[in-house]
Amino acid sequence: MSIELPRPKYISFDVIGTLIYFEMRKTVEPIVKDRLPADQLEPFFADFSFIRYDEVLEYHPYDEVLERSFRRICERYGIEARDEDVAAIQRDVLEWGAHPDVPEPLAKMAEHFPLVALSNADDRHLNTFIPRLGAPFHAVITAEQTGAYKPRVQAFDHMLRQLDAKPSEFLHISSHQLYDHIPMAKLGFTNKVFLDRGYDPDLPAYGAVRMTSLDEVNSALGIA
Repeated sequence: MSIELPRPKYISFDVIGTLIYFEMRKTVEPIVKDRLPADQLEPFFADFSFIRYDEVLEYHPYDEVLERSFRRICERYGIEARDEDVAAIQRDVLEWGAHPDVPEPLAKMAEHFPLVALSNADDRHLNTFIPRLGAPFHAVITAEQTGAYKPRVQAFDHMLRQLDAKPSEFLHISSHQLYDHIPMAKLGFTNKVFLDRGYDPDLPAYGAVRMTSLDEVNSALGIA
């Protein structure tokens, strides 16, 4: 059965993970794999993910979030976190590129709707990432601008104020449930797509329609 999505005034996106290929494990595993027993690698990365979430509940510049979360997870597992490790992670993040399936359908989407980036990173990261996506954005909103990371309400409220818009005027697309779809469900955003990249489980109770590609989203919007 084909899915139809309501046509919005704006399409907003999470960026890192949803549009930009999130390569944190690829970046960090070569640093820590010789310091950890093999059977601790999976728990390490599961805990590292949650510690990063915990770190964004209070605003610090994104490079500090990366440093603080890496040092915390290393301390938790009793391994050394070296200054050069932190610098390598911060540097490698800026090298991440778009998912291969993003630029073409995103450009088609931009022909029909104003695109909005609502990102858990700072201005310099988005200044690097957005040109790699292959489509124009009407607005690029960062944690640095809002003074808060998603899932904080402050981040979403900032987007609404900046665009003088209501939650009902958005289609929001994200691969992250905890950061995006769960808080947005509480805030009245009803038109949402969970773009399943394998990071999070499908949680239909929070109202996001599961899809696996932007081509599928475009088809549901009638612009394929």
